Amino acid sequence: MFMLPEDRKQAAAIERRRRIEEERKNRIFNARQRLIGIDQAALTQQIEEKKAREEEQRKIDKAFDEQCIHGAKLALFLENKIEEEKRHVSQDINAFREVYQRPENRREFDLYDPDGLKKSLPARLLDDDPRCGPSSAQKFAGEDLASEKRWKAQQEQCRSWLEQQITERRAADSDKRAAQKAYDEAVLARDKLACELERMEQECQRRINEANLRFNKALVEEQVLQRRLDEAKELEDKQAEIYNHVTGDMLTENPDVANSNLGPGRKIQYLYKGMSTEERENVRREQLRQIVENEAKRQAQARLETEWQEMVIGIDKHCVLQEREIMRKQRELDKKILEQNKQLAKEQTTKQEYMERVVFTNVPTEAYYDQFNTTTR
Repeated sequence: MFMLPEDRKQAAAIERRRRIEEERKNRIFNARQRLIGIDQAALTQQIEEKKAREEEQRKIDKAFDEQCIHGAKLALFLENKIEEEKRHVSQDINAFREVYQRPENRREFDLYDPDGLKKSLPARLLDDDPRCGPSSAQKFAGEDLASEKRWKAQQEQCRSWLEQQITERRAADSDKRAAQKAYDEAVLARDKLACELERMEQECQRRINEANLRFNKALVEEQVLQRRLDEAKELEDKQAEIYNHVTGDMLTENPDVANSNLGPGRKIQYLYKGMSTEERENVRREQLRQIVENEAKRQAQARLETEWQEMVIGIDKHCVLQEREIMRKQRELDKKILEQNKQLAKEQTTKQEYMERVVFTNVPTEAYYDQFNTTTR
């Protein structure tokens, strides 16, 4: 029979597949070789193929890693370059704003100028200011216009007193240091002359003892006379002191004595005898004013707390109503889900009955099982 080259190739391929299939059947349907023996050549070939695949995969992973590292370096370089450009642009924008877009150069800057009140004229400059008419409410009778100057003068005087005290304290410290230095020098000189003084002291002590003896005799006589004079003088001083106490400011309780020279309203504590009737009345009025003010604050706080409690109660009621509404909707949803589940269970039961009665009625025979395990595929 004449065959074309393509037919020969196809026949050879079919024969090769049949031979491979027969060899495969012998290996698979041979229970002894399948359970005990192994195909060493096939295992060796599989191991080599696996090693080749792993080596190829390692090369691919290595190339991929190198490509990722190169891409990361390039991305980092581009990111740094973009950040640098953004920083330069931001610096140029800020420089432009500092030079050409300053707040004081804006057209409406006078509307929100923080120093606008400082730049504008005050409502009243002098007593003869022509703007201060009867309806300006800027000029009243009995005003103390020189209070600020007087306060500044008092501040300057206090500052000068403080500076003077500091200067005096520094001078006193300097004098103290100089005195301490002189004292130290005197101590050194005294130590040097100690021996000489001790010798001279012994000589002088003898002469002083003799002089003391004579002096003591004269002193006894003088003391007797002086004691009599002192008793007479003491009696006279006691009488004068009693008179001064009786007619003095302390027992007469003169209020002017407690006034201090440091300023008006200042008192000397150890001479102060208490407040006058007018001062007590002023204190009482101030206390009554504070009582009324505190009572008003307490009432306002009580009203605020009452309103707050009412608001909290209203919110609680609203929350309870919302919770009840949510529970009602949840019950309705549960009821619907229960009905749907019942309907689904009924449909599933019907479907199961249909499958058992109609679909699964064909029972497999022995011929059906014999068609398996006849080839290796």
